[in-house]
Formats: sequence, structure tokens, C-alpha cells
Amino acid sequence: MKGLQQKNALITGASSGIGQAIAIRLAQEGANIAINYRSSPEGAEETEEIALQKACGDIENCGVKSLLVRGDVSQEADIIKMIDTTVDRFGSLDILINNAGIQTESPSHELKTDDFDRVINVNLRGAFLCARETIKHFLSRNSAGVIINISSVHEIIPRPMYVSYSISKGGMENLTKTLALEYADRGIRVNAIAPGATITPINEAWTDDPEQKAIVESHIPMRRAGTAEEMAAAVAFLASDEATYITGQTLFIDGGLTLHADFREAWSA
Repeated sequence: MKGLQQKNALITGASSGIGQAIAIRLAQEGANIAINYRSSPEGAEETEEIALQKACGDIENCGVKSLLVRGDVSQEADIIKMIDTTVDRFGSLDILINNAGIQTESPSHELKTDDFDRVINVNLRGAFLCARETIKHFLSRNSAGVIINISSVHEIIPRPMYVSYSISKGGMENLTKTLALEYADRGIRVNAIAPGATITPINEAWTDDPEQKAIVESHIPMRRAGTAEEMAAAVAFLASDEATYITGQTLFIDGGLTLHADFREAWSA
């Protein structure tokens, strides 16, 4: 895609799933990638290896730079260090992908405060802090930049048993719009994607169970779950110069899930 060659991108939570696919796709488009992970580096190392192999073939002579950067996005000090490390290594930061996220299943009346806080701190507070520090960098060098938040269809679809996750993604919708409006005249674009049911490790409870997978897919108008690569393709577009007039938008990538599939057959006037 136009305008991604030699851009410097930081992808949080890039050791698996959608984050890994985004890092790989951006590297294939010629961007330098900083691959964030929280605890174990093995997944991040796998992301780096696949990304460089697909981007260059010959890793020894690869023109794409990569960096593994540890950091817990629920910790402000980790975020500041993560962004400083990326800028020190690449010279600048052009693209932030706020992908890191967790979820906790619990009846809402039984949800522990610590578990609620943990989800909000990673999914929403962490995304804001990453965006804040990145915007500071954009402004310091008086240049354009891109932030893409990885939201969910549950920013608008209620999700019983996952109230903290739903709240975090609902907040991310307004975070995206508010930052986009506030900094639009500074050349900073802020958008989001909202994946629907996607085949990733975080969803292995149903992706690895044919019966459960069939139940999930029965609610999707396109009758199949999405792939991480399909999400990554949309992120690459929004990050590229093909999307320079798009800001403050959430792109739903859900196979029609948000089209109210239960109304495919008329059952009300």
C-alpha cells in the first residue's frame, strides 16, 4: 500500500493473533516494526521471524528493521520506556497500533473489582496512555502520524458475562473519535477497526471445537469467522497513504455480524 515503505510502526500485543498478523502485514508493506510483548518473548520472536521472512525472504539482507520491545501496557512507566526505545532504535515513530487486550468472563454481579480494573487498565487506559505518549512524539517533531485502535464489535453490541470488556471497547470508540477530532488539524489521524468473531488464540475455546464453532458461525451472515490476516489488511489500509482523508472512524470487519442477523427473516412488522 502507498506510503508504508520505511514507516516506523509500534504494535502492542503483537506476539500472537491479530497483533501478530498486523506486524507481519506491515513488514510486508515495507514498514519497520516494533513488536511489543508483555511476558514471554517466544511469541514475539516468532512474529519477528515470520514477518522478516515474508517481507524479505533473505533475512540477512532484509531492508525492513524489527525490534522486540517488552512492556505491560497497564503500566505507565513501561509504555513510556517502550515508546522511547522504539524512537531510539528507529529514529522516529509514525504509526501506533493499539492492539493489546484481555478479557475476563464473569456474571456482572460477581465480577471482582480487581478483575474489572485489570481489563480496563489494559484495554482502555493502556490504549490512551500509548496514544498520549505517541501524540507527544508526533507533536514534538511537528509531523503527521497515525494511530489505529483495535476495538471490537462489542463496542456497540452488549456482551453479557464480559461487562468490563464491553465497557473498554465502548470507551475505545469515543477515545478514537475524541483524539481524531482534537488532533485532525495537526495531521494526526486516529481510526479503529472492530473485528467480529475471529480465529485467534484468544478464541480457541470455540475455534478448536467444531460444534461451538458452528454455533458461533450460525450467527454471522457470511457464515464464517474472520481471520487475523483479514483484520491486518484493513489496518494496513488505514495506516497507509491510501486513507489520508479518513479519521475518527471505526471500520467493522465482522462478516455482517452487526447487521442484526436475527432479522434475516421477517418476524416483526
